[in-house]
Amino acid sequence: METKNKYFLLRHGQTIYQKENRNLIYSDDEYFSLEITEEGRKRIKEQAEELENKKIDLIFSSPLLRAKQSAEIISNVLNLPVAYDKRLIDMKMGELAGKQTSIFKDFFVNKKLGLLSRPKGGENWVDILERMTDFLDDIENKYEDKNILIISHGEPLWLLAAYLNGAKTVDEFLVTRKKEKLYPLTGDLIEI
Repeated sequence: METKNKYFLLRHGQTIYQKENRNLIYSDDEYFSLEITEEGRKRIKEQAEELENKKIDLIFSSPLLRAKQSAEIISNVLNLPVAYDKRLIDMKMGELAGKQTSIFKDFFVNKKLGLLSRPKGGENWVDILERMTDFLDDIENKYEDKNILIISHGEPLWLLAAYLNGAKTVDEFLVTRKKEKLYPLTGDLIEI
């Protein structure tokens, strides 16, 4: 997909879930309050130092705490303000919150229901993609020739990266998740 701006997609820093390899989906409480670890802070600072060479013009971030903490580190290094946008929040898991990640993988990836169904009280990939592309459309209509950093979460960033790389079908999205490495690990940066 052709865009008027250059995008840098950064997943928030490591949380205790990644540090301890917890195979659980965040609980509803943790969804809002989960912090990044010291290792996560260090990795984000390293990414910020790398981003100094990229001449970032604007920073947008999810307002969830783990992303906000990551954005503040980046903001301090790049000396740029952060605009928080609720469309960049993590996937709402609904009835899957607090359950084993294998249930998520079975529902969304193995059964390929991510674009077709949603867990009760939660979102599916279409919901996330709609809010991410709505955000992108707003940015594209407002700015041109800017280097824009977006700090968010795994599912939203993966879907946005896949979309920007031309994915349209369930299988095309899933290929980008597995083979093309467009699904960012914590602290990973995708340049588009």
